[in-house]
Amino acid sequence: MSRDQLSDLLEEQQSLFAELKARGVKLDITRGKPSPRQLDLNRELLSIRVPAHAADGQDVRNYGGAKGLPEIRAIFADLLGVGVDHILAADNSSLSIMYDLLGYAMLHRIDGAAEPWGRQTIKFIAPVPGYDRHFAICEHLGIEMIPVELGEHGPDMDEVERLAADPSVKGMWVVPMYANPSGAVYDEQTARRLVSMPAAPDFRIWWDNAYALHHLTDAEPRPLPILQMAQQAGNPDRVFELASTSKITFAGDGVAFLASSTGNLNWYLSHAAVRSIGPDKVNQLRHALYLKDADGVRQLMRRHRALLAPKFGIVDRILRERLGGTGVATWTHPSGGYFVTLDVLDGTASRVVSLAKEAGIALTPAGASHPLHHDPHDRTIRLAPSFPSEGELAEAVDGVATCVLLAAAEKLLG
Repeated sequence: MSRDQLSDLLEEQQSLFAELKARGVKLDITRGKPSPRQLDLNRELLSIRVPAHAADGQDVRNYGGAKGLPEIRAIFADLLGVGVDHILAADNSSLSIMYDLLGYAMLHRIDGAAEPWGRQTIKFIAPVPGYDRHFAICEHLGIEMIPVELGEHGPDMDEVERLAADPSVKGMWVVPMYANPSGAVYDEQTARRLVSMPAAPDFRIWWDNAYALHHLTDAEPRPLPILQMAQQAGNPDRVFELASTSKITFAGDGVAFLASSTGNLNWYLSHAAVRSIGPDKVNQLRHALYLKDADGVRQLMRRHRALLAPKFGIVDRILRERLGGTGVATWTHPSGGYFVTLDVLDGTASRVVSLAKEAGIALTPAGASHPLHHDPHDRTIRLAPSFPSEGELAEAVDGVATCVLLAAAEKLLG
């Protein structure tokens, strides 16, 4: 556009923005929360009768059972493609397990380490854009993060391998299926390079399979058998695999899972036994009875998809109508997960988020997708379509598009 055309665009978007503000909307697309309709899919969980004893005879009302109930472990062992002896069932949050694993490693010597990580200066590899809560754990514990660009099928592996050769690099965050927020899916070649690359003997990958079952299309790829791959590569202890029912049943009242090698699980349990006398086995049995088996989970996830997929369609349609062909924005078209990544004109993401807030639309802060909240390009914005109604979502995305165009016109005219 010429400067005159840009000035006309700026004036047009300023007018639309004024109208948006005048409507007094209050819309929130910050986090990937299940909608009330999704939660209602599982209302039976609130009334299901739970017996006092599990299939193996243990009283679920009492202490103990650190590994979790065999029946719920068997369901998710099947779903994740791991042996039932290599998976633990815990309480409601896989994020809690991730934090505990890192906390235990900081305070106590993890297998392969010369001393606790807290006595060393250690670093983590952080694919970007990435999950802000992963980065928050490292930030909270004072661990340096090294960003590596994440592509469609994984991060730049040449760079990851170069970094992992440094003995002070002790860990890496990975969301292997429908990554938060880009929707990237790690391929087998990338996974095999991750588990076989030279690294410190105490190097660990936090393999967060939070979205492994959250498909948005009829294609339902199975999770990569990462534990088997690590075993075959001669590095059986390299991977901590995490998952949960948080976006399958109730977000705040589900079951979380840790799958890993026998050595890693024994190490984890030795420390978890000090923290807790056992998980919530009543809730674990409730979930096992409700879900029944792996196919029961898959059928439930198809009902989730019926509610979620149209919302992702709304986001794509409005962004195409408002921003397609402008050259100031690109966005992802995920086949699963909970997010759309919107990349705007470099140097304008913060302005877009600020304008949206002024208009009553809450977005995840610019920079949240990068360590220490610093996006060096100031371009990436995460959109979370799941929670609002379809009408609210359409209004929010249309408002965001106005903010993107307004910020771009300001930038180009500045």
